Amino acid sequence: MSNQIEFRHLRYFMVVAQELHFRKASERLFITQPGLSRQIKQLEEELQVQLFIRNKRQVELTDAGRYLYDESANLVNHLESIKRSIKLIDKGEEGEINIGFVGSAMQAVIPELLLRLKDIFPKIHTSLEEMSNEDQIFAIEHNKLDIGFIRAKQAPDGIAYRQIFKDTFSIVLPGSHRITEANFKDLSQFSQENFILFSSDYSRTYYNKVMSIFDDHGFSPRISHKSVHANTIFRLVENGLGIAIVPTSLQHGYDLDIKFIELKNVKQITYLSLIWKEGTTNQLIHKFVSLLDKKLP
Repeated sequence: MSNQIEFRHLRYFMVVAQELHFRKASERLFITQPGLSRQIKQLEEELQVQLFIRNKRQVELTDAGRYLYDESANLVNHLESIKRSIKLIDKGEEGEINIGFVGSAMQAVIPELLLRLKDIFPKIHTSLEEMSNEDQIFAIEHNKLDIGFIRAKQAPDGIAYRQIFKDTFSIVLPGSHRITEANFKDLSQFSQENFILFSSDYSRTYYNKVMSIFDDHGFSPRISHKSVHANTIFRLVENGLGIAIVPTSLQHGYDLDIKFIELKNVKQITYLSLIWKEGTTNQLIHKFVSLLDKKLP
């Protein structure tokens, strides 16, 4: 072997790391098991570290192997993104931005930003996927995503962010519910109701903030259902299966027999932030972030 690591070595290594079984990995790669073992041995010799602990019963990654797997995954994801962009550039386009978002962001700001992007940078393509806070952060850290919209005031180390939207909370009730804006006093009026909430899978920080609203009003909610999709929550409310607390901006865009009452006297505020990988050299990301320099509605 020449004194270099080739891409095929990393590809072979990643499949073995995923399978933790050399025979299964060799079948996936369509090479012989002895041939695969030689490739892994060459990689270990080049790096001068042991990547796997192997015995007759099992195969395990060493600490060095786990680190290499994470970094290799980042490299492969980045390479796939480059390949997609190259094909677009070859057609006269600028490239593609992969965007993740929590569902409520689609109601509040994403449509306006996408229209602005199309107007100012018409040769940049976008790919969108609805994802939880945690999934977006993980995907950006591992180069699977370029931009994210999360329900949080800030982001973890290594992730750049801009707060772009601040929102109050509203209670969501069936259209026929006895409580109206006229006779609404505070949340304690609903202490005996069933609640339908965004799951903690949507955003743990957001979920904890909603639960703190109940704490401030002296009761624990009876939670009948959870979902990560606003439309599901609203359908359940419409059918009398409970009531909900959601960001106020979600009241627009739904033709359902439900009503919203803003919780004007609670101290909790929910934030929507734009996130991307700190230190990125991707100019498409910088162009997208620059759209925020103009005032959003």
